[in-house]
Order: sequence, then C-alpha cells, then structure tokens
Amino acid sequence: MLTIPPMTMMDFFRKSEGTWFSQRTVHHFDTAADESGESNLIVTVIEKDDPSIKEVCAQQGIDPAIAAGGASFGWKSPLDDREPNPDYAAILVDIPDARGRSGKFLRNRGYVEGMPVVGRYYFADDGVLTIDTDYNNNQGQERCWFITDDFRVRISTVRMLNGVNLMTYSSERRCVSNEVLEAMLQKS
Repeated sequence: MLTIPPMTMMDFFRKSEGTWFSQRTVHHFDTAADESGESNLIVTVIEKDDPSIKEVCAQQGIDPAIAAGGASFGWKSPLDDREPNPDYAAILVDIPDARGRSGKFLRNRGYVEGMPVVGRYYFADDGVLTIDTDYNNNQGQERCWFITDDFRVRISTVRMLNGVNLMTYSSERRCVSNEVLEAMLQKS
C-alpha cells in the first residue's frame, strides 16, 4: 500500500499521531557495546494555541505567534499499562519557513542532552524528513520516512567532536487503538 508522504512538520505530526511499537538497534562506535530494545512511542498533536507551545517558545525567547503547532512525544515499555513517565517525554514546536517544507523546531528537552534545543528540519522531494540538532558537545541527525501509513523507519547518528559516536535504526509500527479493536470485534 503506497502512502502519501507528509511534506510539512505539522502534517508529519498529524500522520504520526497515535501509539507506535518501536524496535531499535543502537551501535556504539566508541565501545564494543551494541544494544537493542523495544518501546511504545506515543505522539499527540498540540495545536498552536495550547499553553505548552507558549511555554516552550518562552524558554527559547521565540514569539509564539510564529509557531504552527507542535507535538508531544512520550515513551514507555510496551508491557507497561501506566501512563508514560513525563521525565522521558518531550514537546516539539514547529516554526516553519515560508515554504513550509523546512524550518526549525523548538524542543523543551533534547534526545542526546536533556536541555532545551533548537533544531533544523527539511523534507526532501520523496518525503524523507531530516532533522539536524546541535547540542553543546555533539550533533545529532535523524532521518524518518513512512513506508506505509502504519509503518515508518527512523535512523539517527550522534557525532561527537572526535567523530560519529553512535548510530540507531528504528522500525515503527502503528498500534491498533482500543476503539478500532472494539469496532473490529463488533463487526465479527
């Protein structure tokens, strides 16, 4: 099944909304250790008038009027029924350029270093999203694309001052919601 790729960050957030089962492999170049894991990624779209958008913009000294909206990202174990731990959550705010296919995003907490960051993004003609983020001591690059509406791939690298430190590969499959499961049960 072919998918129409999102070409703006808000379209990407909307296409990503929901819960995703994420399987990842991490390769560390500075040690012999590699790791893999599974988690649920929970994405929720945040509209531009939400107070959390204003709060993240204020942290970065950005006028919230130029924000297009955003999304919250939370992670938890696939077998954990509790709400996601807010210490592992992040809010991204979209600040698009005039064309909308590129821009910057504000993040209340970075993946690599747990501090507020500003990153740049752009969508290629084929819909691949590339995100570049500079931290205090390193740089991160993430690329993400949808294979279908319910399956996507993410790859990322973290570059330290002395070169690439780690690479990750994640495949993510959308989880079926309880509402959809109930509807399926009612039909059968």
